[in-house]
Amino acid sequence: MSENDVLTERPRLIGIAYRLLGSLSDAEDVVQEAYGRWYALGGRQREAIEKPGAWLTTVASRICLDLLGSARVRRERYPGEWLPEPLPPDGLADPAEALLLDESVTMAFLVVCESMTPAERVAFVLHDVFGYPFAEVAVVLGRSPAACRQLATSARRRVRPAPRPAAASASVVRAFKEAWEAKDIAGLVGLLDPAAVAVADGGGLASTVLRPVEGGENVARYTVEITRRVPAMTLVERLVNGRPGLVAERDGVVESVLAFDVADGVIRRIWAVRNPEKLRPWRASVQEKPVNCPID
Repeated sequence: MSENDVLTERPRLIGIAYRLLGSLSDAEDVVQEAYGRWYALGGRQREAIEKPGAWLTTVASRICLDLLGSARVRRERYPGEWLPEPLPPDGLADPAEALLLDESVTMAFLVVCESMTPAERVAFVLHDVFGYPFAEVAVVLGRSPAACRQLATSARRRVRPAPRPAAASASVVRAFKEAWEAKDIAGLVGLLDPAAVAVADGGGLASTVLRPVEGGENVARYTVEITRRVPAMTLVERLVNGRPGLVAERDGVVESVLAFDVADGVIRRIWAVRNPEKLRPWRASVQEKPVNCPID
């Protein structure tokens, strides 16, 4: 494999690391470190590696495994709720990766992955999402293939089958946006499951509720309350983690990114990320000027 071929592995590695860590910035750092270790090898050492892609995957996955272990401790001290970093439409730049923008990058999937142990998550993502055989997963985890199979099975029980994205999801999110702009509580309630839950992540760096808001009516009222606290906010329809979502901007700056879980024509979950450190890719990207009316 030539050096150019080695570099073409980067988008796939970032895709794996993002699913393992729930953070695009952390995924990029992991891949950078994996390549650093590759180039730190002597020329003969690199030549002796039969499959550089597999070597890089193993190294990157092991780095992720270490990070997942320490992340559990950090998140216990995290102010309020922790949510995965939302993925912009162009967050995974490899054209082939676009084919993988399925339920494995939705906010719902990544949130469920947070309930897995680090070993379960690595086994599940590598095998179930990327198709690595358990023999290769075993090398990453330092366990037997049979043990890795059990880890993936345990993780799989936590993941409910996600409905295929439908055009109806976009229309529901658009209707939610319009009702929000109109401060129409009744309209919002009609779009929300009675047991809907909204979770916000400010990371202690942006004001937000510290606990989930539960119940469709409570979510609707809180949503309208936001418009009173944040005047001149503009809502823009964008893909968030491959599904219809909303971006809230103020004076052209992204203030919040909202992902939705829509099923049977109603919204069951809303995840709002306000932590500015998790919004850097969104703020750095060139955004189209919104054609909708601002909230005022």
